[in-house]
Amino acid sequence: MHNPRPRVTRLRRESWGFAIGSAFFALGVIPWYADAVGGVADAATFFIGSLFFTAAGFIQLALSGRRPPKRTSSIADVWDWWAAAVQFVGTLLFNVSTGAVLLRTIQDAATASTGWVPDAWGSIAFLISSCFALVAAYRQDELWDRNARTAHGVWLNMAGSILFGFSAIGAIVLTSGQLYNIAWVNVGTFLGAVCFFLAAVLARRELNAAQLQHA
Repeated sequence: MHNPRPRVTRLRRESWGFAIGSAFFALGVIPWYADAVGGVADAATFFIGSLFFTAAGFIQLALSGRRPPKRTSSIADVWDWWAAAVQFVGTLLFNVSTGAVLLRTIQDAATASTGWVPDAWGSIAFLISSCFALVAAYRQDELWDRNARTAHGVWLNMAGSILFGFSAIGAIVLTSGQLYNIAWVNVGTFLGAVCFFLAAVLARRELNAAQLQHA
């Protein structure tokens, strides 16, 4: 008989990664935190958070139990895999953008206007991933694991992706060299991170409940 426990453990680790990464992003954008720790530490907070996103994205794509689409794959599995693949690309783009801000801040902390500059391409990747995940979530019975996607979790991720996109708009650099709207950057990032955090925490609760049912 197939033992689901290793798969559940991986899905939990995936959830932990997204939850921790989201917490770092939410913390880093709070003004009093940035003032207390300084520009370099604040930029490092975002970079570390992005690494947790990438680790979780890698687990989601390659280690959770998902398989690349085949002709025999269900529609739900195809869209689920592509959602994970596109999101993983988005996390890598966030690694690049947060890493670039960290390096610039280390070189000259006085020029840093924010702990990170939201990456438009990474935000677009997250939004596309959320759209793909919606298809999978609403065909949940066809998924390789019914606990892999839930409608409310996907909608929370969609809201987070939209809010990250909102922050990316605020981060447009004007001809003066200033960001278009730093308030949009901060609010969009914080609320988006909260949405991602809630989605990850709820996913863990559902995995725990599912395991108890099969125990």
